[in-house]
Amino acid sequence: MKAKFATAPTLDDLEAIGREALKTIPETLSRHVKNVVLRVEDFPDEETEREMGLESPFELLGLYRGVSLNRKSVSDMPHGIDMVFLYRRPLLDYWCETGEDLHHLVRHVLIHEIGHHFGFSDEDMEEIEES
Repeated sequence: MKAKFATAPTLDDLEAIGREALKTIPETLSRHVKNVVLRVEDFPDEETEREMGLESPFELLGLYRGVSLNRKSVSDMPHGIDMVFLYRRPLLDYWCETGEDLHHLVRHVLIHEIGHHFGFSDEDMEEIEES
């Protein structure tokens, strides 16, 4: 059931939406993302802003951090936990500006970021999302 909000969704609200959205992503992606951690923060940190060359923290809705599967090897040493970040304030701004369903928006961002985990192109991810 999709929640209606009288006030802006909190970090916990967006995490719950994200966890529900993860349950609905295509099997092509979901069978491989059991070890990916979902984190929700208000904005990207300053280091991420610099790395991404952002003019504003509102430019980034989500981000995959880790080594994509197409670049991993069984002989690689672990380099930390693979994570997908959702950024609450940019997501809420985009949601308010577009009127898009928040659950659909979060799902779209997750598919896009998880797609990076697999090294998929934007075109690949669009095709997966439509299936």
